[in-house]
Amino acid sequence: MSSQETRHSVATLRVDAHQHFWRYRAQEYPWIGDRHGALRRDFLPEDLKPLLDQHGIAGCIAVQARHSLDETDTLLDLAARHPWILGVVGWVDLRAPDLERQLERRAESEKLVGLRHLVQDEPSPSLFMQDPSFARGVRLLQARGLTYDLLIKDADLQAAAGFCQHHDEHTIVLDHLGKPDVSQEDPIAWADRIAPLAALPHVSCKLSGLITEADWQQWRPVELLPYLYLALELFGPQRLMFGSDWPVCQLAGTYSDVHRLFESALRELSADEQAAIRGGNAIRLYGLKGNCP
Repeated sequence: MSSQETRHSVATLRVDAHQHFWRYRAQEYPWIGDRHGALRRDFLPEDLKPLLDQHGIAGCIAVQARHSLDETDTLLDLAARHPWILGVVGWVDLRAPDLERQLERRAESEKLVGLRHLVQDEPSPSLFMQDPSFARGVRLLQARGLTYDLLIKDADLQAAAGFCQHHDEHTIVLDHLGKPDVSQEDPIAWADRIAPLAALPHVSCKLSGLITEADWQQWRPVELLPYLYLALELFGPQRLMFGSDWPVCQLAGTYSDVHRLFESALRELSADEQAAIRGGNAIRLYGLKGNCP
């Protein structure tokens, strides 16, 4: 295969840019509460791979789900054993005095492509994003060329814009469209709040996690598609990525439900724009090219 053909094939690979694996232990996943019974079991690569194959998706990015170095190392081990796990967004305490050593220890793995902290679960997410030790950690992370995934709720979008303005040396990825409160407001109000983030060229966004922000039993595509259309307008096709948020999405629907909703939003885009959002952007923004099959 020529180098041009290789570039073309990589650019058109489909990637699920946001999913999770875990071996469930109740004490290790306190966020999985009484309402989350469907998540109280193990979810491993052998569970996800048939779903990816069914939807023509070549690979995925495994994202941390708890503040644990052990989990990060487990995800990296899974990625080493399964080539289709193209990257890992793990967790290291960015406030730790020995952060550089922790990152260096994991630097040998080309599959570590980013880090994430569950900022949404902090007592005050806006204050956490202003923590000088956290800021120092993000600067060090960006200097190493690692992406930072930002997990917040839409009440903290304004604070997130300020945070991202101060950390513009590398890509920041907003997870789940900033988790809009679908049941309480119209999409235009959310768009007004997310617009300052979208205006920052180093900030990208995952089209993920939307069905679990709606009524789990009663959601309809017609109420969620406006968020996807507005994200396309605000971020543009070059800064958006598909993510299933599997297995969390199963609280409100199937993998196919999520994929169908996503594909519905792309119908008016060009073939190149569709390919970018389906996988090309994830490969570029997370530096996955060398990890692709």
